[in-house]
Amino acid sequence: MADGRSLVAALALGADGMNMGTRFIATREAPVHENVKRAIVAASELDTRLVMRPLRNTERVLKNAAVDRLLDKERALGANLKFEDILEQVAGVYPKVMQEGAVDAGAWSCGMVAGLIHDIPSVQALIDRIMGEAHAIIGQRLAGSLAA
Repeated sequence: MADGRSLVAALALGADGMNMGTRFIATREAPVHENVKRAIVAASELDTRLVMRPLRNTERVLKNAAVDRLLDKERALGANLKFEDILEQVAGVYPKVMQEGAVDAGAWSCGMVAGLIHDIPSVQALIDRIMGEAHAIIGQRLAGSLAA
């Protein structure tokens, strides 16, 4: 979820709102390193991977060298995978990534929605844009059905 289309779709399905974690990371106010924000903007929807599935602790992360190593271990060990086997790629990486900007330090959460993120606006500008897009979509697409 990242834009007015996402909001309108979520509301049409009966939701009261939408989760925009990855979208909010790529805002000026987000307390994360600029390298993280730039990595999200540069990513496409094809640049994420699911990790830790054999451990029943699935997480979607941005693809990087550490994630490739983690997935190699998952494939090699299969059902025998233990958390200790991937400790280096997942434990304690968030301070390195989010504070220091070492985006290849390990696996860090990022949604496929990265493919819809092309800028790093302020939170206010983002919310204003999403609301403007949502109002336009509702006005253009639903105005005819309301008159019928």
